[in-house]
Amino acid sequence: MKILKFIVFTLFILAINDANLIADSPHYLDLKYVLNESDAGKKAQNSLKSKLENGIKKIKNKEKSLQEEEKKIIQQKKVISAEEYKKKVTDLRKKVSSLQKERKSLLDSIGKQRMKAKSELLKTLNPIIKEHMKEKRIRMVVDKKGILLADETLDITKEILKKLNSKLKSIKLN
Repeated sequence: MKILKFIVFTLFILAINDANLIADSPHYLDLKYVLNESDAGKKAQNSLKSKLENGIKKIKNKEKSLQEEEKKIIQQKKVISAEEYKKKVTDLRKKVSSLQKERKSLLDSIGKQRMKAKSELLKTLNPIIKEHMKEKRIRMVVDKKGILLADETLDITKEILKKLNSKLKSIKLN
């Protein structure tokens, strides 16, 4: 009888310790996956991609017209005076410079909007992770990219993604 009580007590202690070991081990989260695959993240990416493609398309059209203008100026070089030629070349250079500024402005704008979207996602994501940690008694969550090898049972990516999708449907980019 004493041996039976001892075995039951030992198994009980081991079960408690095993549960504590699971809670004490750090869990991991694939942050990049959560940001890119969340509903709000996908919508933001698609919107930004569309804006970028449309902006680049407009810039390419302007580039083509500038190239045509350059060809016309080159063809007229022998027909027009040197002063007139210099003036047209100077105007063309100003247009090219303006186009380069426009391209840089577009890329900067898209970059800022992308950072804003990421910031808003993270602002919503952090409380979700903290709440999940409290629920599951997790003491530490690390990003998956810093892990060489880990048990897949410690991956909380899917759970966090579901919670984020239910809480945040889209992000305002403007």
